[in-house]
Amino acid sequence: MSTSSDEGCSTNQEQKRYKGIRCRRWGKWVSEIRVPGTQDRLWLGTYTTPEGAAMAQDVASYCLRGAVSLHKLNFPNMLPPTARIDLSPRSVQKAASDAGMAMDARLIASRETTTVNYDDRSAKEGEGLSISVDDYL
Repeated sequence: MSTSSDEGCSTNQEQKRYKGIRCRRWGKWVSEIRVPGTQDRLWLGTYTTPEGAAMAQDVASYCLRGAVSLHKLNFPNMLPPTARIDLSPRSVQKAASDAGMAMDARLIASRETTTVNYDDRSAKEGEGLSISVDDYL
């Protein structure tokens, strides 16, 4: 019986690992954070991409710990305007979840756009080639 939580993930040792996230066996990425000064944990959500979970972790870490956490963030230059240090734990949870979901949506949309653009290009190239038998005679 395997106890590894990375079985369903498409990561390997060479891929960058983000701080504060883990992968479920079925391939979804999750994030949670401990509230400073307590033993309570805030569940930050389940995400399709590791970047989405890492963004949620960053927002929550910044909101709970302030500027002292900046050097420990996964994406220190990408904090959204909703990341403020004067939020309640419930508001931190919502801001982190929103940021993570937005990152997920952006990455998934860019993957779909790349696939659609490739398919559109090949269709347009095929349309531009209208050669008949008469052209060869």
